[in-house]
Amino acid sequence: MLLSVALIITSSLLLSQVFNKLRLPSILGMLISGIILGPYVLNLIDSDILDLSTDLRQIALIVILVRAGLSIDLEDIKKIGRPALFLAFIPATIEMLAITFLAPLIFGISYLEAAIMGSIVAAVSPAIVVPRMIKLMESGHGAKRKIPHLILAGASIDDIYVIVIFMSLIQAYQGQGFNLIQVLLIPVSIALGILLGIVVGFILVYLFKKIHMRDTIKVLIIFSVSFFMVVLEHTLESIIPISGLIGVMIIGVTILKQYDILAKRLVGKFEKIWVIAEIMLFVLVGAAVNITVLKTAGLSAVFLILVAMVIRLGAVYLSLLKTSLTTKEKIFVGISYMPKATVQAAIGSIPLALGILNGHLILTVAVLAIMVTAPLGAILMDRTYKILLEQH
Repeated sequence: MLLSVALIITSSLLLSQVFNKLRLPSILGMLISGIILGPYVLNLIDSDILDLSTDLRQIALIVILVRAGLSIDLEDIKKIGRPALFLAFIPATIEMLAITFLAPLIFGISYLEAAIMGSIVAAVSPAIVVPRMIKLMESGHGAKRKIPHLILAGASIDDIYVIVIFMSLIQAYQGQGFNLIQVLLIPVSIALGILLGIVVGFILVYLFKKIHMRDTIKVLIIFSVSFFMVVLEHTLESIIPISGLIGVMIIGVTILKQYDILAKRLVGKFEKIWVIAEIMLFVLVGAAVNITVLKTAGLSAVFLILVAMVIRLGAVYLSLLKTSLTTKEKIFVGISYMPKATVQAAIGSIPLALGILNGHLILTVAVLAIMVTAPLGAILMDRTYKILLEQH
């Protein structure tokens, strides 16, 4: 196992530097590193690590959500209101529907398998979007109309919504039937997750103020509590829906609101943790890719992804109608909703692991969605924010 860890870290860092020199997102280097080291090419990753890949990806998702929460001001969220809510549901829903109808025509798969594929591809990526929105908050670009806050809030709920749809579709495929009630309970799940996050956040702030401890210990406590919340979500899912991941993010929001000095210190800690979490997340999803499927479905999959992306951009524009945003700002929001990475890496291999007939194809489309949209979205955000957003 130690050899596998050494190979994962060194190869991913090396390829990441190569892509950075090319001004492309480093996650592409990590993905390619996983493909090369994975069982379908060199087979150099220990099976024990591959068995833990789902849990490791979950941990990486928790890291980025806490990091996002520590940067979101509740007052800014209140000012955003309706546009954030529309962005959370409309673009993802329309993109899922587009893939559900197009994928059977392109690949000859069932509509249910296409819906599962759409629910994986439709989520926007916190790994690409969150760091950039935080930098925009710090620089003041888009501050007048809270553009970075709007994107952060909408994208975070977008991810939770898509994951709930995905799990409902998986249940339907396994013969349990599509759980419409579970979908209708999404607002309840989000509301209870927010409530749980606020309560836990207040308790943690009280604890941190009363008991002196190092920031590193505080980070470990936040991690432990976050793990408990995710486990609680799965434990109670048959009784009451609670979004543990939303709760995890709200812990960060609450700490920022009640103890902002600590929140700013913790941000630095979580940025350091994200370095290794990001490597494990994208290398392991790359390791699950069967390159033979990649060769046969590549061009068709890229065509599907690009068509769905264009449809998604139209849905973002639709979500922002009757807002005070300028045309340039709407274009930037659309660009920010392009990148796929984190959720696709976290859940893209689940259909394959569950034995779904076209699981390899679904995973291939998920990985190609990352490889196409992550660099495109990241480059466009980095090159256009000074042109499209006013600085205040």
